[in-house]
Amino acid sequence: MTSLLQHHCRVAVNRERVTGRRDFLRGVSLAGLAAGTLSWTDLLSLEAAELQKRGMSCILLWMQGGPSQFETFDPKPGHANGGETKAIATNVSGIKIAETYSNLAKVMNDVALVRSVTSKEGSHPRATFLLHSGYLPVASVKYPSLGAIVAHELADKAAELSSFVRIGARRSGSDGGILGNQYDPFDMASANAPPTNTKPATDTSRYERRLGLLGQLESDFATQSPDEVADHQKLYDRAAKMILSPQMKAFDLSSEKDAMRDAYGRNEFGAGCLLARRLVESKVPFVEVTLDGWDTHADNFAKTTELGKKADQGMAQLIVDLKQRGMLDSTLVIWMGEFGRTPKINARGGRDHYPRAFNMALAGGGIRGGQVIGKTDAAGDDVADRPVSVPDLFQTFCKSLKIDASKENTSSIGRPIKIVDGGKPINELFS
Repeated sequence: MTSLLQHHCRVAVNRERVTGRRDFLRGVSLAGLAAGTLSWTDLLSLEAAELQKRGMSCILLWMQGGPSQFETFDPKPGHANGGETKAIATNVSGIKIAETYSNLAKVMNDVALVRSVTSKEGSHPRATFLLHSGYLPVASVKYPSLGAIVAHELADKAAELSSFVRIGARRSGSDGGILGNQYDPFDMASANAPPTNTKPATDTSRYERRLGLLGQLESDFATQSPDEVADHQKLYDRAAKMILSPQMKAFDLSSEKDAMRDAYGRNEFGAGCLLARRLVESKVPFVEVTLDGWDTHADNFAKTTELGKKADQGMAQLIVDLKQRGMLDSTLVIWMGEFGRTPKINARGGRDHYPRAFNMALAGGGIRGGQVIGKTDAAGDDVADRPVSVPDLFQTFCKSLKIDASKENTSSIGRPIKIVDGGKPINELFS
């Protein structure tokens, strides 16, 4: 019986060096039943856990440039470092945030703040890579981003839409990394217009015949460059499935009522948050929405007020909307940037890069809202309690999304790479 179990485990690993979840569960379950080590109750529990995991999704609200903690969720009114930013009360007693975030203040019972994030990376490219992947960039390994990991672990392989959509920004490099280009994001410059080049230039049957001809032509090269041809075919198959799908209507915001558009905010970020909700509703497991402009080396207070109003309205309405639709528990919402800003205000009225102590926010995905993790000292110079590292954050994301953070994927040279290397989840967030 042991050999039967080993056989089913082996056949569940496909040629992409990735365990197929359905095949693995089916194989292990049948083998376990045959061996008498699994009951039907165990089988049902395994399948229920898999269905629950498959239903999870994540929305990353990325604040490109490094948002000031003082002007967001860790204000220091009354201290010279706090500048002119005032703090307001929220609907949770004892929690105060910057005055710009009046809408989030009303839903703070669903939001958890982490005020003690710390890292050593003050360079935009390196810190952005770190906060997207949990790893520092190196030449020898292409680490996948969080979006690629979530898509890889949670996406339904039969899904017609892309499993990773990024709205409002485009970064160089391969987010899929060692997982393959099929996990690179589908990039959208704007949420206010449906994606371009997503309709066949001819009728569907003729388009499908052209795809078949392309496959035949490429088969001649498959013996010479099998990996390159396979990757190319995957991209075409993925794109063809997507653009022919009736689910493409999820990208069209024109079907939303004016009241809903107004609630999210008539700006690119608000539209991105609304589109993120629509995509998650259509079973897209990971959506990233970018709000750029937080690199406030000058005129910090005016810029963070303008940006904060957009971030506040879009994020607050997203949380309200997800909750009203019964989707908040299965959707992890992350608000963060690559680092914070300096406590001292510079001569240009700005704040510079500061990774030593900054903040981020979480909602949904099993996170208990209405709490603050960690704190900085009175001046905001250092973490005074409960430091949280970037690996800690990624362990927390994985726990929320029911992803095994210790799982290893294999690089092109056979090196095993854990989803998260080190760190511990912030367990207080779930209690």
